[in-house]
Amino acid sequence: MLVALVFGPSFWIKHVLKKHGVERPDLPGTGGELARHLLDEANLPDVKVEVTGEGDHYDPVARSVRLLPQHHDGRSIAAVAIAAHEVSHAIQDARGEPGFRRRVEMVGHLKWVERVAFGVFLLAPVMFAIFRSPAVVAIEVLAGIALLGIGVVVHVLTLPVEFDASFGKALPVLEGRRYLSEQDMPAARSVLKAAAYTYVAAALATLLNIARWFRML
Repeated sequence: MLVALVFGPSFWIKHVLKKHGVERPDLPGTGGELARHLLDEANLPDVKVEVTGEGDHYDPVARSVRLLPQHHDGRSIAAVAIAAHEVSHAIQDARGEPGFRRRVEMVGHLKWVERVAFGVFLLAPVMFAIFRSPAVVAIEVLAGIALLGIGVVVHVLTLPVEFDASFGKALPVLEGRRYLSEQDMPAARSVLKAAAYTYVAAALATLLNIARWFRML
């Protein structure tokens, strides 16, 4: 049950993207071409569209929509839906939407929080060797767990931003402008849901990481 809870969302997201990532020559363009088109329509010509190997995302610092090769160059429902989702983040950024701004700030702080947490965990054996006190080590481990727990909270708090990108912005565009046929829209909704839940999978992965460190120490 625990394994299903932790890994289930991640496996489901991968399954959805694979299922709807089948090439469709009948679609009018690739994900990258649609992203460029939507950005131009939104009067955001300065936002770039790039290929990445680090997962689909929008980089607010570089002002770039970055898509995996299969989504940038592919003609599939997954490519179209993911492109629309990431462009929606660029629109949130351009409009200065508070939720998106808060998300950027929180995610930016996560890197150093995780580094501090890992440092705390790695120092636990050293602290035990110095003080020979289980209580000191226990406090240190709990501090590390609390720091990693911040990551879980941040991932959960970003969900409204993800749902707005998928269903508040991307879905109406795909429906209203007929980029996909009516028959393809249920599949597109599934992909957009998977894109929105990516941070849930990340939060569960962080919980698993916390459990792993707790077991080791």
